[in-house]
Amino acid sequence: MSEVQVVRGEMQPWTDHAAARPALAALLTDVLPANRRTLILGPHAPLLVETVLAHSADVTMLVRSVSDAHQLAEDFGPCLQVIAGALDGLQTEPYDVIVAADGLDRVLGYDSADLSWSERLAELSGLAAPDAVVVLALENEFSLLNLLDSRPADERHGDDEWRPLHDDPTRPVSVDQLKAALPWSAEVYADFASRAFVRADVAAAARPGELPTRLAVSALESSDVPLLSPAAEGVDSAARAGLLGSIPTGWLAVVGAGTTHDVYAQIAQATLTADQNLTGWDTSISGEPAATSTGDSLSFDPSVVPSTVPSGVSVETVLFRLAAAEDVPAFRKLAAELGEWVTTSRVVLRWDDVILDGDSFARGVSPWVTAEPVEKDDLLTAAWSRFHDRLIGQHRRHPWPPWMLGDDLISAWLGMSGVEPPEQTQATSPDALPASAEQVAYGKGLAGALAAVLETTATTVDVRSALAEAEEAKQQLFELKGHIYGLERTLGFRNKALKTRENRIRELRGQLQRLTADHERIRGSRTYAVSRVIFHAAQVRKPKVVARKLARTVDRRIRKR
Repeated sequence: MSEVQVVRGEMQPWTDHAAARPALAALLTDVLPANRRTLILGPHAPLLVETVLAHSADVTMLVRSVSDAHQLAEDFGPCLQVIAGALDGLQTEPYDVIVAADGLDRVLGYDSADLSWSERLAELSGLAAPDAVVVLALENEFSLLNLLDSRPADERHGDDEWRPLHDDPTRPVSVDQLKAALPWSAEVYADFASRAFVRADVAAAARPGELPTRLAVSALESSDVPLLSPAAEGVDSAARAGLLGSIPTGWLAVVGAGTTHDVYAQIAQATLTADQNLTGWDTSISGEPAATSTGDSLSFDPSVVPSTVPSGVSVETVLFRLAAAEDVPAFRKLAAELGEWVTTSRVVLRWDDVILDGDSFARGVSPWVTAEPVEKDDLLTAAWSRFHDRLIGQHRRHPWPPWMLGDDLISAWLGMSGVEPPEQTQATSPDALPASAEQVAYGKGLAGALAAVLETTATTVDVRSALAEAEEAKQQLFELKGHIYGLERTLGFRNKALKTRENRIRELRGQLQRLTADHERIRGSRTYAVSRVIFHAAQVRKPKVVARKLARTVDRRIRKR
């Protein structure tokens, strides 16, 4: 463990948390020169510190927390010189490389002067050599996530991330302002939730459904910020206006770097890099992806990602447009073409990563595969199931009836893709699943497993969706109240009818009891006995025969005596 140096502005007890960002680590790998004197300014995750140490010979790290400084010294040993204190308290020789990927918000302490962002930038530039490589992050106050954040402003930053300045007129709020504020010429990347970094000019030229926009949507959808509305709609609107580079969560300025890629995006624990060419994108995946296993045996396979991806829009974008325009014939035609294009494969299909390439289609950059090849019908079911969740879950307009949802709607789309609908069978019990549910069961499982590995399963519902669901629940409650009222009236009528029947049955039972008593009294009388004798006598058809038998019987009894 190396000794920790303390300068003015240290904070104790305190700790600053920083999340690991594989995409940023890959970008730093391309940016940092070898064997240069380097300063890491502010809290950074161990992954980023390891990346800097792998490229630099003499590395110093300045953090304001004394406890963080001792932990870093213990973790990295003598290869990392750790200084505890504030930026304005550091007095040293200029550095060849400065990495401030956390920005300038967490570099001041309790005792520091009330420095504005531009004054802190001046302090940083005073530590940089004339030809230094500088990596500087800046949080975007105009970010889409910040605008859609449902939390009040006073709840967005807790005491555990003490930031002295939140409203600073000198802070840049656009790419142009950031470039103008820096004393150096810089390349700027748009930072989308630290999961995707897109060169600012490339982001500004991206349109809805294209690769940078798709990666930005995927990155923002993985954020755990509670939102007022889904982020995908805002991203598409910004891209349509050419403002995708203006709404990221932040920017990353790179000064004096060599060759870098246009796009860095995190996929699981690996990093996708992409460079724009005349016809599309040159892509590659680097890093060690984490072993991923789900109930449907999805795994990460970088070899299925094509080295060249077309520059067209995604099939999902086109399907959304056709559904909103209620152009069912065109939707049906596109679905039929997709059905002809899909073949048995291990790659799990998703329409948001299938690209419309002229008259055909091409796979995108999704690396998720199954252990064994999946039949064409199940792949189509998985793709349509994911499309259903995104279409209905984002409350987009579509031409299908509101009651035609779930398995029935997915089966209808499968029919458009050429998959024969299942034969309808008579239900054997009230709990028996319909044929459409059995047809889409496996594909829905694949879609659910894909959503899990993509980390897009919503843990919090945005306010717009919550309001829509509340209104729908209100309508259902009103309808159920009417249904309950009708049932109550029916039950009331039936209850009255049952009471009438009960009273009639009681009356008949009383009459029966009285008649039974009268009958028993009559049977015990002498009159009844005489009537029975007369009745039996009247039944005799041959009196002479009876008389002879009676005479013989009397004679026999006399002789016995």
